[in-house]
Parts: sequence; C-alpha cells; structure tokens
Amino acid sequence: MQQQVISHSIFGEQDIYLFRAGKHFRIYEKLGSHLIEKEGVAGTYFAVWAPNAKKVSVIGHFNGWHRETHQLFARWDHSGIWEGFIPGLLKGEAYKYSIQDYHGRQFDKGDPYACFWEKPPNTASIVWDLDYGWKDENWIKSRAAKDKLAQPMAVYEVHPGSWKKKMVGEKWRSLSYIEMADELLEYVIKMGFTHIELMPVMEHPYDPSWGYQITGYYAPSSRFGNPQEFMYFVDRCHQAGIGIILDWVPSHFPTDGHGLGYFDGSHLYEHADPRKGYHPDWTSNIFNYGRYEVRSFLISNALYWLRHFHIDGLRVDAVASMIYLDYSREEGEWIPNEHGGNENLEALDFIREMNETVHRDFPGVLTIAEESTAYPKISHPVKEGGLGFDLKWMMGWMHDSLEYFKKDPFFRKFNQNLITFSFSYAFSEKFMLPLSHDEVVHGKASLIGRMPGDERQRFANLRLLLSFMYLHPGTKLFFMGGEFGQTSEWNFKTQLDWHLLQYDYHKGVQSMVRALNSMYVNKPALYEKQFSPEGFAWIAGDDVESSVVAFQRLGKEQDKPLVVICHFTPLERKNYRVGVPFAGFYRQVFNSGLHEYGGDEKEREVIISSTNEAWHGFRQSLSVDLAPLSLQVFERK
Repeated sequence: MQQQVISHSIFGEQDIYLFRAGKHFRIYEKLGSHLIEKEGVAGTYFAVWAPNAKKVSVIGHFNGWHRETHQLFARWDHSGIWEGFIPGLLKGEAYKYSIQDYHGRQFDKGDPYACFWEKPPNTASIVWDLDYGWKDENWIKSRAAKDKLAQPMAVYEVHPGSWKKKMVGEKWRSLSYIEMADELLEYVIKMGFTHIELMPVMEHPYDPSWGYQITGYYAPSSRFGNPQEFMYFVDRCHQAGIGIILDWVPSHFPTDGHGLGYFDGSHLYEHADPRKGYHPDWTSNIFNYGRYEVRSFLISNALYWLRHFHIDGLRVDAVASMIYLDYSREEGEWIPNEHGGNENLEALDFIREMNETVHRDFPGVLTIAEESTAYPKISHPVKEGGLGFDLKWMMGWMHDSLEYFKKDPFFRKFNQNLITFSFSYAFSEKFMLPLSHDEVVHGKASLIGRMPGDERQRFANLRLLLSFMYLHPGTKLFFMGGEFGQTSEWNFKTQLDWHLLQYDYHKGVQSMVRALNSMYVNKPALYEKQFSPEGFAWIAGDDVESSVVAFQRLGKEQDKPLVVICHFTPLERKNYRVGVPFAGFYRQVFNSGLHEYGGDEKEREVIISSTNEAWHGFRQSLSVDLAPLSLQVFERK
C-alpha cells in the first residue's frame, strides 16, 4: 500500500495566472500525473482542475478504488486546482479522479491530461512518461526551412484500426504502432505519397465513432500501443521522408461518464446552455471557448502533439460547426452573439489564437480546416483578417466532381459547369482537394461504386476522376482503399479488400495512382504555384458537346507549361485540336488510359509537334487522339 497523499505543488504563481488567463500553453506539464521525486522518494504528483468540487481523491488498483484513502489538497489561491504527491506510486499504475460535488454526487473521471489510458473498454488513465530518443533531427530542420506551401503534398488518409489486420488465433486484430512503422510506411513509400493523415488517434471509448469522440485528448490510443511506440512510428516515418498529420477534434467531445462532460458536477468544459453546449448531430458536448482555462487546455493540446510527438500538421475537424452558432439548428435552438449574428465569436477568437500560436512556435507545421461553407478567409493569415489556417478542404470540388462523375456520360454535356466551376474560385483559399472517408460510408457507395457504365467504363471513369484531382490546382488527400478501387464501402470493423489486387483493373488503378504521385512530386508546374492564379490557365472549358476540358498548369518557369486534356465521354475522338501557348514539340508524360493502368492504350512514346493553326485563342495548336474517358498530360520539350 502506498503512503497517504503528501501536500506538494509544482505550480508557480505565473502558472496559475497564465492558466486562468487562457495563455498557459504548456499546462499539461503541470496538470495531470507526473513522475517525480520528493526528498529522494519516487512517486507521482497529481493535479486536476475541478473548481466546483467539494472533495477530490485519486483511486486505482493501488488502493482498491477506495475514495477516502488518497485525497488531494485544494490550492489556497481559488484556482480550482487540487493536487498532491503519492510516494511509491510509479509508472504503469491505473487511476481515476473521484470527485464529490457540494450536492454529495460522486463522479469518477479519467485524467483530462493523461498521456496514456487503459485499452478500451476499460476507462482508467495510466501513470506514464514521455521519454523517447528521437532520431528525426534532419527532418525537423528541413521542415522549418522549407516554404511549406510550395511543396507537393499528396496525403494518404488512414484509419489505423482498419487499414490492415492480422489473424491472431481465431480473431482479427489491428496493426500495432510498431507494425505500422513497417507495413504502412513501406506501402506509403512504395505508392509515392508524401504524408499520412491519421483519423483521430487520440484515446476514445467507442470504435464506431472512428475516433471522433475523444476522451483522452493527450493520449495516443492504447489500442495500438503505448506513447513511445507511437513516437517510434512517427520517427520512422520522418526518417523515411514521410510527414504525419493528425485529425484533431476541438469542436466537440462525448458525454461518456468518465470523460470531460459535467466533470466536477458542473458544466466545466462545455457550455451549460444546451443551445451552445450540446451538439445535436453528434449527441456530444461543445467546448466553452469563452472559458479561459478551456482555451489553455485546447491550445496546449495542439502544441503538445507537435512538441512531444513531432507531428507535422493538424487537420481540424468540423470547423463550420465551431464557427456558426446555428450550425445544424432550427430557429429557437440557438443563441445569437452579442451583435445578434450567428457567428461564434469566442470560437473564432480561439481558432485565430490557436493558429497563430502553432505557427509561431512550430514553423513548417501545417494547420488544415475541414470547413464546408463559404466563410471568408479561412486560409488567410490572421493579420490579414483571416482565421490563420494554412489549407482548407475544397468540399465544393469534391461534391461537384462526384456528382458529375456519377452521371451517364451522355448527360455530362448538360452539366459541364459541375466540373469547371471549381476553377472559378480555386484561388480564393489555399485548397486541399479531398476524397475522404466521409464519401465512402453511410450508403454513399465506394468511389468505383458510383461510376456509371460497364466494368471497363467504371474503372476508366475512376482513373479519370483521380487523374483530374491530381491535375487540378491544390494539394491532394486520398482515403485508403480508393487508390486500388475498393468496391465495398469502408467498414471500420474489417481491413481493406486487399485481395482485389489480384485483379488487373484494381492493380491498374493502384499503378496509376503511383504514377500520379510521381508526376506530382517531380513536375514543379503542379505544385510551385498551386495556390496562385499564375499556376493555372484555361485552354478550353466550354466544349460541352465533346465533354472535353483543357487547361495549363504552370510553375515558376512559365514557358514550360503542362497541357492537360480531359475527355469525359466513352467515345474515341481522333485528331482533336487543342490550342497551345508556345510552338514546339509536346511529349505525353501521362495518360490515364494506358494498358498498365487497366486501359486500352499501349505504352509508347507520344511526341506531337505544334502547328501554326490558330485554336482556342492561341497561335499554335496540337492534334491529339483522345481515348474514351481519359486524361492526358503533355509537356513542352
């Protein structure tokens, strides 16, 4: 049996001041459980914020989960922090805080700042440390030195629990962090992606939430290993030149009894009024962004993942739900702001401060907004009146493109605006083009399942969609399974349908995506000016009868354009004329219809000389044979 709690504090007056002002961005170094020595005796210091508690104690296996034996001390400064040191309680001990409010109600809570939790369905926190010997110094230095928005960025979005599974005995299990460092990393390198984005890896109790209902904001999920094993995965990726992005969810949190909700018998982390504090779509709580201690909790959390796990970017989930007070609410179900409007001014202020702090402390790190509305300047700097994100998901492109591609090609000529409209606003924000997990669940069908026609045409359409995404301005995000034409909807309970790769069409799509990644990384015209109007120029967007779209992609060397020709019908068009800006020889550097990719075109060198026949407003033009449902790219030699 450990000794009783000894009064002890690691807080200074400045810590308390900054925490209460919403400006303590390393508060996790004070709150939570910390392995320390006091007067030569090893043990654990505990500190928890519970200002409305009458009594707080630490419970665990070490004391039989008894609430009376290890009570913490309330600080004298009215900060609401309870703390104490338990000698002999060491790394690996499971614990919770037992909180009694002034009504006599008892709440057994996990530690909001714990860096490790029990494996679900168990819900206790675990005393742990963050010691690790990193070997990615070169990556970190290089990341800070680069112009992060002038780099190719092809992101492979992964649900770590269902990418691949292993049979152990008679049961399937997910890969561990250690196994991911071998198998997932090897696959991503082979495919040519530049980054892995992990759907929320923070601890969560409910598998069907896919990780978006978080209880342990400071802990990598113990489903796959301990914190050091997750660090090892990130370290290995960095040493191999692969960046890691985490989904981060500061928009809402679950109502589970051991979590943040009603933490000390009051609405501590969430708004008390459900019109601001409860999310009807996800039956979860909404953070109180106006409470300064909550701001310290959230911004510290963002920086924590960057500092201690060397994460390269945070993709912020459900930003629109944070911005708008009336998001997914009917009249009378929300409270206007002080000016009578529907903007959540406190959330906007939090977002700006979070982005500015991340970029100040971690140059080279990206913040990415999943934001589905036309709210202005999402990806503009705060000093220019923006929210400060680096990138914004281009949801409009995604929805319009998928809507277009599901149409019978005969009707596409009546809907060409669906495929061209995104170019009209492509540079209003710094966009990332997503084909994400949300598009292959809940009855929407897989990507290949949305394509019209027979099998050959469906795969040609899929190759055309994926090629169009890569040639459109903006960075790319690709949900796992799409890169080989997964036929079934994504199911978090099972692994991807890897067996499909024995079939030529699926193997062909995978080969094409590998080629697209290679072209994207190796052709500066595709990334040097991907957020600037100078990086794109129309050739023809109005040939609706032929359902053909042609444009240029341009880098710093404006006289070396890539000419992109997209043909969206299953007809063959011989000698199709395309205007080009410069005279010369144009070599085909990509064709989605190659036999290697599952198409009918034989691989051969195609070089076309421009002629003096004026076309599309240019003095020079090319005569190109367009295969059915294909995208071709030509480079001026």
